[in-house]
Amino acid sequence: MATYVLLTKVSASGVKTIQANPRRIKEVNREIEALGARVVAQYATLGRYDFVNIVEAKDIETIARISVARGARGTVQIETLSAIPVETFIRAVGRKAK
Repeated sequence: MATYVLLTKVSASGVKTIQANPRRIKEVNREIEALGARVVAQYATLGRYDFVNIVEAKDIETIARISVARGARGTVQIETLSAIPVETFIRAVGRKAK
C-alpha cells in the first residue's frame, strides 16, 4: 500500500454542512474506504488547510478517483501528496547511479 497525504480546504457550503452535522466527517472517511483506501490518521488543522488526512491506497489510480470524487461535490478542495517513508527515501537517494 502506498501512503498519501490529503490536504483539504473546506468551502463555505462545506463549513455549513460540518456545522449542521459534525459527524459527516466520519461519514466521508467511510466513503473513502468504500472507494478502496484506508484512512490512517485525520487531523483538523488551523491555517491554510482545514484537514490533513493520511491515507493508504493500493495505487495512484485509487487515490486519484478518491480526490476527484471528493472534489466533484464542490464542498472541498484537495491537494494530494505522495508520501515516502524516510528510510525508503534515504535508501533511494543513497544508491549510486549505474
